[in-house]
Amino acid sequence: MVLWTAAGVVTLGFLVALEIVARGYGFSGPITEQSREVIFAPESGPLLYGGLALTMVVLTWRQRLIALGIAAGVDVVFFLVRWALGADMNFGNGALWVVLGVAVLGVTRRTGQERLLLLKGTGLGLLLVAGHKTGDTWLLITSKTRATVLDAYVAAADHALADPSWLVGRFLNATAPVSTGILHVVYGQLPLAAALVGLYQLRRVAVERRFPAHHLVRTFLVIGLFGPAIYMIFPVVGPIFAYGADGGAWATANIWPDILPPVTDPQPIPFDGITPRNCMPSLHTAWAVTLFIHSRDGSRAMRWAGTFWLVGTLTATLGFGYHYGADLLAGVVFALTIETAMRCSAHGWDRAGVRLVALGTAVFAAQLASYRWLPTEMAARPWLYGPLLLLVTGAVIYAYVRTARAARTARDRDRDREPKAEVPGQRPALEEPAEAAEAMRVTGAAPTGTDDSQDPGATDAKPELV
Repeated sequence: MVLWTAAGVVTLGFLVALEIVARGYGFSGPITEQSREVIFAPESGPLLYGGLALTMVVLTWRQRLIALGIAAGVDVVFFLVRWALGADMNFGNGALWVVLGVAVLGVTRRTGQERLLLLKGTGLGLLLVAGHKTGDTWLLITSKTRATVLDAYVAAADHALADPSWLVGRFLNATAPVSTGILHVVYGQLPLAAALVGLYQLRRVAVERRFPAHHLVRTFLVIGLFGPAIYMIFPVVGPIFAYGADGGAWATANIWPDILPPVTDPQPIPFDGITPRNCMPSLHTAWAVTLFIHSRDGSRAMRWAGTFWLVGTLTATLGFGYHYGADLLAGVVFALTIETAMRCSAHGWDRAGVRLVALGTAVFAAQLASYRWLPTEMAARPWLYGPLLLLVTGAVIYAYVRTARAARTARDRDRDREPKAEVPGQRPALEEPAEAAEAMRVTGAAPTGTDDSQDPGATDAKPELV
């Protein structure tokens, strides 16, 4: 309870600080944006209903049906009122009302563990929405505070990886509209895929009355919390903006994906105050990697879906010009480091977990440093730096796989060693040979494995059933 309270205080303080900074730049922050959706038209109805779905994992099936009915009824009322007043039309207010209602129910009508469970469910649903609002605020802050971007540095470093964004971009242009249509769905519906995996992992909360120690939503939220902070350190807009048509007058040239950018001495590029600096690291890659990891515990269909979403997301981020190859490598290392830290925080820190977090942090810092201060050397020696980048990223992946397997084996072994619960009315087995012999002497029972019919002096032979 103390840990949850501390986490809530820290989260609230962070949101308040972000709200103050946003107000300083002339726009509303995440607290204001989420509060206004109690009455006004929400920006994303599906997101609010996704938050409601996460909250409902703590409810019984009967309570879930009631909650959905109330949410739909409230949305119908709001729809009719907005239609009559000619206001903006959208849905989702009902979902937010029900999430808040679950919190009120927990505080006023429940006590102890039940109250805590309902408040955890409410917090999970609200954090999903608040995380989205926080990300939007972060992106606006990056565009207002970072007047120049470092795309020229990353583009030069990307020569060591054979310019994958340009290669995949040309491939998608050649296979459009089929490939682009599919990948737009994959890229845009990554949160939906994550919500489905998260709901699968939390499917037994209502029965067991407790949350699992670690699940997908925890890592997703932490990635969304810390990732945008890196944007402030390493602002990058992406090739389609810095070198493509979407950059408009601010683009250095309109050459993506047909012509490779020249390798020159890179310099910061002045850019507009609207485009988010949201490339380094690729959080879509980080989220897709996390989704892939957590889908491994599901059914075969879920495992295939996790693999499909990972490959599709990586292809889309490159082929649509949203990221460079260097961004993706950084996103993989970032995701595995955060996932390891969250798993260790839930199951306990061990030496292997500490080493992996330290390795991932060091590799991630080295990647950013090399992109910033060694891009020209990397472009000049692709035969050296390209394999080196792939090698260090592969080392983190290999270390994660080994550490995760060892941790799971240890947890399974500890679970097997736990004492089994005794069945009511069942006598415990006698394990000591002396006690077993004494029991057989008193009761006259034959030792296990002997044939009573061969003992002529046996007096306890059972009568034959006729």
